Amino acid sequence: MKGNTGNPLALTSLNHISLVCRSVEQSIEFYKNVLGFVPVRRPGSFNFNGAWLFSYGIGIHLLQSEDPEKMPKKTEINPKDNHISFQCESIDAVEKKLTEMGIKYARQLVEEGGIYVDQLFFHDPDGFMVEICNCDNLPVIPLAGEMARSCSRANLQLLQPQQSQQQTVAQVPVIKP
Repeated sequence: MKGNTGNPLALTSLNHISLVCRSVEQSIEFYKNVLGFVPVRRPGSFNFNGAWLFSYGIGIHLLQSEDPEKMPKKTEINPKDNHISFQCESIDAVEKKLTEMGIKYARQLVEEGGIYVDQLFFHDPDGFMVEICNCDNLPVIPLAGEMARSCSRANLQLLQPQQSQQQTVAQVPVIKP
């Protein structure tokens, strides 16, 4: 691991995010019906209320708050707050669906060198921020060592083997995005 400066912990992917909820049941409904996650089995040895959901190659672990009344409730949609982001096929279709569902959202446009990225931000039932974007339009440009790539999962998978090969053959440190 000492020579592997581009991936010092030999990570392979994001596995899950874990969120503390006022109501696991309400959060399950949100992540199923709004974002398309599917409930999956969680270990029976857990002695606390929660649920696991899975989709898009990642898991969301919902944990019941021990004191839901003391959880802060975020109402202001702030794109600079903690959030998880999902790539979409059509930002207009997502916006239409959010409107139909009565979900309050904020739309933002990012421009970089003539490339435009649309973003929609909204909250889950506990105020955790969710972003939906067409971020695949924006190339991922490492600060050193690699040529530009887009955010797409396929392009990132292409980038990772090249980095591993470079590190093995040339022992050149590569900074991952």
